[in-house]
Amino acid sequence: MSRINGEMDRIIADNKDRDALYAALQNEAASLDTIHEMLGSGKWTMDFDEEGKMIHVNWSNEFRRMLGYHGTDDFPDVMESWSDLLHPDDKERVLKAFNETISDYTGQKTYDVEYRLLTKNRGYRWYRAVGKPTRRPDGTPITYVGVFIDITEQKEMLQELAQQRESLSIALKEAEQANKAKTAFLSNMSHEIRTPMNAIIGLDRIALNDPDISEKTRDYLEKIGLSAQHLLSIINDILDMSRIESGRMTVKNEEFSFAKMLAQINTIISDQCREKSIEYECRVKGAVDDYYIGDDMKLRQVLINILGNAVKFTPSGGTIRFVVEATARFNGKTTLCFIISDTGIGMSKEYLPKLFDAFSQEDSSNTNRYGSTGLGMALTKSFVELMNGTISVDSEKNKGTTFTVTVTLIDCDRKDTEEEENVPQPHDMCVLVIDDDPIACEHAQLVLGQLGVNCEKALSGSEGLQMAKVRQARMEPYDLILIDLRMPDMDGIETTRQIRSAVGKETPVIMLTAYNWDEIEDEAKAAGVDTFVAKPLFAGTVLDEFREAFRKKNAKLIRETADLKGCRVLLAEDVAVNAEIMIMVLSMRDMQVDHAENGRIAVEMFEGHEAGYYDAILMDIRMPEMDGLEATRRIRAMDRADAKAIPIIALTANAFDEDVERSMQAGLNAHLSKPVEPDILFETLEGLLQH
Repeated sequence: MSRINGEMDRIIADNKDRDALYAALQNEAASLDTIHEMLGSGKWTMDFDEEGKMIHVNWSNEFRRMLGYHGTDDFPDVMESWSDLLHPDDKERVLKAFNETISDYTGQKTYDVEYRLLTKNRGYRWYRAVGKPTRRPDGTPITYVGVFIDITEQKEMLQELAQQRESLSIALKEAEQANKAKTAFLSNMSHEIRTPMNAIIGLDRIALNDPDISEKTRDYLEKIGLSAQHLLSIINDILDMSRIESGRMTVKNEEFSFAKMLAQINTIISDQCREKSIEYECRVKGAVDDYYIGDDMKLRQVLINILGNAVKFTPSGGTIRFVVEATARFNGKTTLCFIISDTGIGMSKEYLPKLFDAFSQEDSSNTNRYGSTGLGMALTKSFVELMNGTISVDSEKNKGTTFTVTVTLIDCDRKDTEEEENVPQPHDMCVLVIDDDPIACEHAQLVLGQLGVNCEKALSGSEGLQMAKVRQARMEPYDLILIDLRMPDMDGIETTRQIRSAVGKETPVIMLTAYNWDEIEDEAKAAGVDTFVAKPLFAGTVLDEFREAFRKKNAKLIRETADLKGCRVLLAEDVAVNAEIMIMVLSMRDMQVDHAENGRIAVEMFEGHEAGYYDAILMDIRMPEMDGLEATRRIRAMDRADAKAIPIIALTANAFDEDVERSMQAGLNAHLSKPVEPDILFETLEGLLQH
């Protein structure tokens, strides 16, 4: 009896364990269902026999609801319920992945696919399914469990993003093409305007040199010259705006005399105010220093633009006030505030937000008596922002306008001293540093910049050589070149040798080295090095060595300057009036000129004379039949001694850096932009002919 009672107790205990296990499983299933409901996912399971054949499929209720179905009558537990709904374009791929996962007896493969299913009431929608079988020791599947998620919104979002990226890519390409077209247009416009301007300014200056003209005629000619210079300033404004938009405009950090700059501005504006009977006053408040380090050219243009507009838009009897105040000093810098107020015609409140837009004018009608391109204020704001400054305006119609500009400049300890004659001062210098170490270049820019020197850098000898060539071709050579001795590919000595070969001997070259230069001194000086400076770099040492080298070179160059009298020049120019002007200019130095109407004739004339007949060639770039670049290439390719050596100078209205590069590649020695200043032309010829 006791044995029977014990067996009964054991059965009751087993039943309790089973009930507890069943309850736990039910709780776990309920939890999983809740999770699937929260995630918006459905579950599916499949069972297999010992031979690996599928014997049962179970689609969860969540799975059915996601597809718009309810219960097994609506969506039976068979494979076809699901597979028949697959999109035709996805079906083969999805079923292949599904079966490959089952047949992978290694158990490594996971089923993870995205596809479209036809729902009962919402058409095709995107889903992601992830599953993996459990397996027996021999690899045959036992169950295949997976989850199913609706990803339609994500797919649509990704598709929308892809379309946006494609649209942005197309817009970027169109913008780049438009920018190239704009650059080409500006280049052409610059050329087309500068060409006749060359004639206007050239003839104007030649006429003014005639001592026999009347005072009335001289007054007319001077006004013509002023108008021509104003037109050139408009062209330069347009080119400046193009450079700003393309990111090619940079800010310089140079030492400059703030006192002299302010005096020059006041002279210009006070004269204009006097002519219009406008009262003008400039006051300086606070401790404003004589010298600062910054970009004085851009600051000067900002102030003259604003003050010039104040004069333009203020009637006779009005008042202009210009206040300069040092408002803050911190960490070696001073913030200056410039307040310019006038009693002019003012602007409406509605127009003020558009004031700094390019080509914007409050009155752009043909009857606007003030005249403007609408670029001045846009350039002014751009220059202020390039200098990390701010600009604001307050104005009222018929009552006046007040501009407030703040700019922070670097403090400078320099005081006015007697400048050494003929030696460039730091704020007037442009120096090239060639060093493969970026940190060394930045250090050089820092220490020289603190004295106001404009310092450019090149990270290799070949890059520095190209930069020197471009500056030389523009007749804006560097005042000093600093070259590191130890550089890969082309060391400092070879770089110096090639720079001397390309641009001549005028620019002082200082070798930078951390090593003893005794062993390489003779070779370096033979290559064209003037002196040596040890690293680390100190600005004072560099400038002392530069001044000494400059004095020596200047004295030598004065002795070596070429005499232009009697030199024979071949002039290639298709515009008759420009050729006439250039012949008159060259005759001022008693030079002989042969004129060719285009590049083809110039090549024939050069080839038709004996070697050495011509001392130099002045080559216009844009000419009919054969342009100047092709003519230069053909001359350089001739098999005669003077073809490679004769100086060829580009005289062109093409003023962009790309034009200079093309001139150099064709074999030209220098690139002068029209209108050509006679003094610059003579200086260029002297420099090239003395070699």
